[in-house]
Amino acid sequence: MYSLNRVTLLGNLTREPEVKQIPSGQSVCSFSIATNRAWTGTDGQKQEASDFHNIVAWGKLAEICGQYLSKGKKIYVEGRLQTRDWEGTDGVKKYRTEIVAENLIMLDGKGAAPSGEGAGSFPKPSAGGFTPPRASMQDDPSANPDQEIRIEDIPF
Repeated sequence: MYSLNRVTLLGNLTREPEVKQIPSGQSVCSFSIATNRAWTGTDGQKQEASDFHNIVAWGKLAEICGQYLSKGKKIYVEGRLQTRDWEGTDGVKKYRTEIVAENLIMLDGKGAAPSGEGAGSFPKPSAGGFTPPRASMQDDPSANPDQEIRIEDIPF
């Protein structure tokens, strides 16, 4: 029997990425993105809503995120959904659901469509064959997705 845990998001960063080092020396970057949706309600009125997603990237991908991403930038993220739990200082069990990024494409880079022009779609290749900047866990030969990450090592 097979399972699938795959998340695909296209949205804008809501805050500056925060890069930290865990005690083992591995980099971790956290940021959040907003995705928007619109629909027509039963009364015929257009409705809009935003959802906010917590993203975590590890290793070389975390370093790339910290270096190139900034608040307001549009990105495409692929990853997996993960829920962590821990006991707070008040003794209450806390939970956080986040997307662990495995691939991302920066869409506001050189050659990308300006905001509002083709918003929500991928930039079209130019005559020079532009490919948006990409980053992936596979770019880091030292990345080991099977390495155990302990809750004590996460700095946020």
